[in-house]
Amino acid sequence: MTGFGSAEGSVLGGRLSIEIRSVNHRYFNPQLKLPFELAGTESQLRERLRQLLDRGHVTVSARWIEAPAAEATVTVDLARARQVLEAAKQLKKQLKLKGDVDLAFVARHPDVLALERDGAAAEWNEVAPIVERAAQQLVAMRAREGAALATELMGRLEALAAGANAVERRAPERLGAELARLKKAVTELAAGVPVDEQRLAVEVALMADRVDITEELVRLRTHLAACREALAGDGAVGKQLGFLAQELLREVNTIGSKANDAVIGHLVIAMKGELEKFREQLENLE
Repeated sequence: MTGFGSAEGSVLGGRLSIEIRSVNHRYFNPQLKLPFELAGTESQLRERLRQLLDRGHVTVSARWIEAPAAEATVTVDLARARQVLEAAKQLKKQLKLKGDVDLAFVARHPDVLALERDGAAAEWNEVAPIVERAAQQLVAMRAREGAALATELMGRLEALAAGANAVERRAPERLGAELARLKKAVTELAAGVPVDEQRLAVEVALMADRVDITEELVRLRTHLAACREALAGDGAVGKQLGFLAQELLREVNTIGSKANDAVIGHLVIAMKGELEKFREQLENLE
């Protein structure tokens, strides 16, 4: 799910701003962009986000609104300066170039002069309150989106339940039609020869058992109830619903293969469409 939160506060005598964003992702995938003063807090920050968020690509950006108080010192790398000076002289000599190698030329070379900051590292207890406020904003935004998604998913489940009811109403008619077809076929094949009614009854019973979808409908409704229960509860349910969606599809496919009926076939196609939409929405749910 998508979300955003931001907060700022005082750290190391400066003013720090933290923004946290999240977008859909199958797993928890944090990306931190922190100033060097916060490098020591990275592991605690990752762990706190993991406690709050089960899934999502999460980006944390921290920046100084007001830089912390810190002294800076300039250092000179004399060995590096000598290497630069000697290399410049050799270049002048071998290529017969004009001009002098002066201080400005050597000082401009990288690493000859360096600026080092003596700022202290931030402690987690200083940064944690800012992270918490930003994270709670993000969690609240994701919760609002999650509630909207739950309503949408509940609608898909109701459509599936309605499809199951329609299939159940049609099933006796389909079974009766199959029995009539079987008896007619046997009579035509017998061509006036007496039919063993007991054997015919056995064949009818076997056929009825092969095409019976009562168990599939019971399991389908059980999975629908489990989905509703998960959506009504608290916490992350995306993975659980993903598994249940697979089981729902298994039952719908079995109903379609056993039905051998055009009306039920159309109902099954519609149920598969609802399931596909259900599974697509699960990608956005934690």
